[in-house]
Amino acid sequence: MSKQVLLTKGPLLNNKGNLNQAGYAFSLEKEYNRKAIKKMAFRIKEWDYYYIGDDKYGIALTVADNSYMSLVSVSVLDFVNKVESTKSYMGWLTFGELNLPSSSKTGDVHHKGKKFNMYFKNNSGKRRLVCEMKNVAKGKDFKCDVILNETLDKSMVIATPFKKNRHFYYNQKINLLRATGSFSFGDLSYNFPKDTFGVLDWGRGVWTYSNTWYWASLSFKCEGHNVGFNLGYGFGDTTNASENMFFYDQEAYKLDDVTFNIPKDKKGKDDYLSEWTFTSNSGDINLVFTPIIDRYSNTNALIIQSKQHQVFGIFNGEIKVNDKTFKITNCLGFAEKVKNRW
Repeated sequence: MSKQVLLTKGPLLNNKGNLNQAGYAFSLEKEYNRKAIKKMAFRIKEWDYYYIGDDKYGIALTVADNSYMSLVSVSVLDFVNKVESTKSYMGWLTFGELNLPSSSKTGDVHHKGKKFNMYFKNNSGKRRLVCEMKNVAKGKDFKCDVILNETLDKSMVIATPFKKNRHFYYNQKINLLRATGSFSFGDLSYNFPKDTFGVLDWGRGVWTYSNTWYWASLSFKCEGHNVGFNLGYGFGDTTNASENMFFYDQEAYKLDDVTFNIPKDKKGKDDYLSEWTFTSNSGDINLVFTPIIDRYSNTNALIIQSKQHQVFGIFNGEIKVNDKTFKITNCLGFAEKVKNRW
């Protein structure tokens, strides 16, 4: 069991470029400043990732500036027909030119190319995503205009060191962002219905070259309640905190450990489209995950490789907090395993 240290306010990094404090919080307590980083500039990684979806369709939008390369990506997920389409564009040697904000609380993200225009507008937490990308799949163009509003004042924040000097990861996941708006994809036009939610994955840091992480996220209306969670592990030194949290209506609860039990096929390899389970040593997490779509990608360019299995599916089970049991019934979310060498 980790120490579960609660972060206090102040600068994220000290004058040597290491974390002033490692731990977790329910809001963005530490102040991130790119100029305070002491590691070589090409190791800095910054990104904003949004996922919005209901039980029929989902969209995922990414803008990242990883210093030696940038990434813009759009995914469209069709849960009815069990298909997905993803298009990504990479740029080189950006070194912070995308000017991603130093806080998730305010500041816009805008990156435009010949075949895409990604605009994440953020005015004090009032978010509007206006994006377009040409030829995402088979000549199908993508457009969206989505407004996101926070439904609770708590989120998952973690400041994680690595066992290497001047390496760190500062991350916030904002679950249960109420979504209104629409997207189009080729001939498909879709208005998100009432009680559609999204999640923001906001990350800044300097990572080690080779790493693997596990992440699961849920933001869904379940039997009349707003239910969400953030589960994950495997990334950095989490001695002082885990990134596991459970959200229920207006409350947020800290969880400790979690294990993603991904089944194996006959060859001993991960079988991502068979049923997973999620458990914990403390017994507070007991979930079954039934996959629908495996959004698989394997970017391999010389010394850079990112192998991703982001699996979307249905969660059922229960989470226990303070002797109270919360049921999760037929809620759509995702779970992923990602291996990086970058």
